[in-house]
Amino acid sequence: MANFQNNWSLTVGARRHHFGSLRELMAKASPLRSGDVLAGLAADNAEERVAAQLCLAEVPLAQFLEDLLIPYEQDDVTRLIVDTHDRAAFAPVAHLTVSGFRDWLLRYETGTAALSSLSAGLTPEMVAATAKLMGNQDLILVAQKCRVTTAFRDTIGLPGRLSVRLQPNHPADDARGIAASILDGLLYGCGDAVIGINPATDSVPAMETLLRLIDELIRRYDIPTQSCVLAHVTTALKVMEQNTAPVDLVFQSIAGTEAANRGFGVTLPLLDQAREAALSLRRGTVGDHVMYFETGQGSALSADAHHGVDMQTCEARAYAVARKFHPLLVNTVVGFIGPEYLYDGKQIIRAGLEDHFCGKLLGLPMGCDICYTNHAEADQDDMDTLLTLLGVAGCTYIMGIPGADDIALGYQSTSFHDAQYARQALRLRPAPEFEQWLAKMGIADGDRLLPATPAHQLLQTHLPT
Repeated sequence: MANFQNNWSLTVGARRHHFGSLRELMAKASPLRSGDVLAGLAADNAEERVAAQLCLAEVPLAQFLEDLLIPYEQDDVTRLIVDTHDRAAFAPVAHLTVSGFRDWLLRYETGTAALSSLSAGLTPEMVAATAKLMGNQDLILVAQKCRVTTAFRDTIGLPGRLSVRLQPNHPADDARGIAASILDGLLYGCGDAVIGINPATDSVPAMETLLRLIDELIRRYDIPTQSCVLAHVTTALKVMEQNTAPVDLVFQSIAGTEAANRGFGVTLPLLDQAREAALSLRRGTVGDHVMYFETGQGSALSADAHHGVDMQTCEARAYAVARKFHPLLVNTVVGFIGPEYLYDGKQIIRAGLEDHFCGKLLGLPMGCDICYTNHAEADQDDMDTLLTLLGVAGCTYIMGIPGADDIALGYQSTSFHDAQYARQALRLRPAPEFEQWLAKMGIADGDRLLPATPAHQLLQTHLPT
């Protein structure tokens, strides 16, 4: 019989399992993934993992406010989490343990309104710990009850909607190739989340050229969407300071520790400066959410900046950074770093559901780049499975890439027709303003693409020369 003690020890049969810190307990309780094994943080075997989960179940949620996984004095993300914690919002669940909180989340009576009012009272460590005790169906069910709505030129995250980032990357930033991909995506009903390009060259001139290309298409056809060139935030700041190209959204990759963010070349004050600069442009028409963040399990570990904290918990801490800046979109690029961190389809699927659950519970507009690298033990069937599960879970948006194959970044994701599958199978529709535009252009009617019309030909004749 299990015997719980205050020092996180558990005896099962003749074997005693001891966990010396809350940080170790969290890591050992994590579902198996290759990155935690690589870091030497994972449980030695399934028995130890279950023992850690049983101990973690008894930890009071309030303990995460006192027993900090990364010291307050050493990390600005920890300081952000502690200093912005809303104790009044936390009060309804402050008496619960991790397992008690899981049960509370799964109750019929716990609905969208309760979860929305709670989000500011939750810390990333609380939601990460809870995720470790949940099965995939639990993660889906709770995330489905969370609703986060944001807006810029259209409204993202409404019930019954699934948006798509149109990602027309090109290995040489060729304008004609990018424009062809954009038009192809629009004709599949994609692009309501953002038309976002990863530039082959991170420079002010490259960013200016690509921004003008997207802006010309948006203005010419009066498309209710937003543009983003995913250059470094410092590049975007230079473009905004010089006022040489139209910036809608500011992008940045972020992570869950100060050291990992420093590896990305960013600080919290720098992100705040970028947000204020973008807000000053006043380019939104129905909202003013101007930031776009990407994250992914393993980013802190790959930078040797994880402080002994497991991958999933580090990822959840990145959402505290995102939450501070009220983004339009947050995207976990779940399988992008490679099999050293998420080895196969099973681990990628689990991580995607965890990230979506944690982000939504913390009040973020979570999307997912449902993806894998070519050397991972995964294939497109695994991505179809995760796409379907995330669609059921109420994912805010996914990626739309020509043929699901990003020829610039060299990884596999979801395609324009994958988005159509999800919308048809799950009765989901684009953002309302974008849906109206698709109908006006004769491209789609609800979740149904229409046959080719003069509007299609009009779009296709305006490729750059």
